[in-house]
Amino acid sequence: MQQLEFFEIPSPCIGVCEVNNRGYCKGCFRSREERLYWLKFNSADKRKVVRLCQQRHLRVLRAKAEALKTDNSADKEVNQPSLF
Repeated sequence: MQQLEFFEIPSPCIGVCEVNNRGYCKGCFRSREERLYWLKFNSADKRKVVRLCQQRHLRVLRAKAEALKTDNSADKEVNQPSLF
């Protein structure tokens, strides 16, 4: 049995409408097509898009954390006092 849908799935847009180098919105992480056809998608398609956006966002956060970790370790190597 399928669960009834009582609530409309809201757009993940947060008003930061700028595209990154991969073609995804920097605010909501939707592709151009996902933004363009949002109002035409059924609830299942909207849920899928929201799930994809969450995955993309997590990927960006992980990449930023990894880059920060790499930068910090490089800074530590440069700032280490020499013993000789």
